[in-house]
Amino acid sequence: MSDTTERQRAIIDAESRPVLPRFVKLQHDKGRDRWVLLAPERILTPDEIAVAVLRLCDGERSVGNIASELAEEYDAPAGQILADIIELVQNLADKGYLKS
Repeated sequence: MSDTTERQRAIIDAESRPVLPRFVKLQHDKGRDRWVLLAPERILTPDEIAVAVLRLCDGERSVGNIASELAEEYDAPAGQILADIIELVQNLADKGYLKS
């Protein structure tokens, strides 16, 4: 018998529209000069690329749109950027830092 309170795993693809849940905050820690993701009883220090992705996760943009924007900004191949972003967003969604 499955537990009905168990969270369903979101499968992230190019059409997903990730957003930070209301209980997760992305903020800059001025004292340490780094970005942090704050969630109840958890903290994550994302790298520069993850921060660039997270700042675009507004629930309006799709993962494909985010990849296109970053591919243009960093003059990088869109296909590779998309694959990397899907992996990153999936990992963060699995840990509860993003929802889709």
